Amino acid sequence: MSVRLMVVDDHRLLAEALASALKLRGHRVLAAAAPSGGAAELVINRAPEVCLLGTATPAEPGVFDPVVRIKREKPQIAVVVLGPVPSPRGIASAFAAGASGYVRHDERIEGVERAMVKARAGEAAVAPQLLQQSFTELLNPATEPDDEGARLLQMLTPREVEVLVRVAEGEDTRLIAAGMGIAPSTARTHVQRVLMKLGVGSRLEAAALAARTGLLDRASGTAAAGRGE
Repeated sequence: MSVRLMVVDDHRLLAEALASALKLRGHRVLAAAAPSGGAAELVINRAPEVCLLGTATPAEPGVFDPVVRIKREKPQIAVVVLGPVPSPRGIASAFAAGASGYVRHDERIEGVERAMVKARAGEAAVAPQLLQQSFTELLNPATEPDDEGARLLQMLTPREVEVLVRVAEGEDTRLIAAGMGIAPSTARTHVQRVLMKLGVGSRLEAAALAARTGLLDRASGTAAAGRGE
């Protein structure tokens, strides 16, 4: 069943990629936007059935203010948050603001689609394992907050960090090889190692994970330092 929706994300490339994938599955995507501000007004004016709202920082104060305004002015719009592996505070904040669901950014398109349909039907759209993880963390809090971006960055070598940055910038194997002064076969091997270490199956997924967790910002700084910029 077709859903009329909007995709709103700070990373335009990711928003457009998700919107295109959902259009191919028969849904009516009103817009794929990445405003730094004004997200709520954009959604309210277009009045979709469902809004997919991306965020890299679900636990940050005020990040769900657009959800509060959307639900206040257009309560019929179901908002599903797309974010990284959330802390209990992140999930709690999303639902407290009025969100109908929370989906991990690395979820398969089928999972996103199921969440959209459930949210439109007025049901809570959140994977049971996310709730379980959140309750586990609440009952057994870590002494230090988990920084997924820093953890993932530690798994990569300096050369792999540079490869990840280039992948996120849209470079293909040939451009990566030319930019790094290595053979295409070597560049291809580096890319595969990056995908394996990050636990993703494609370059787009790697770029999405890097952007959502803050790994891309950290990696860009590390790669620039390595290049002597």
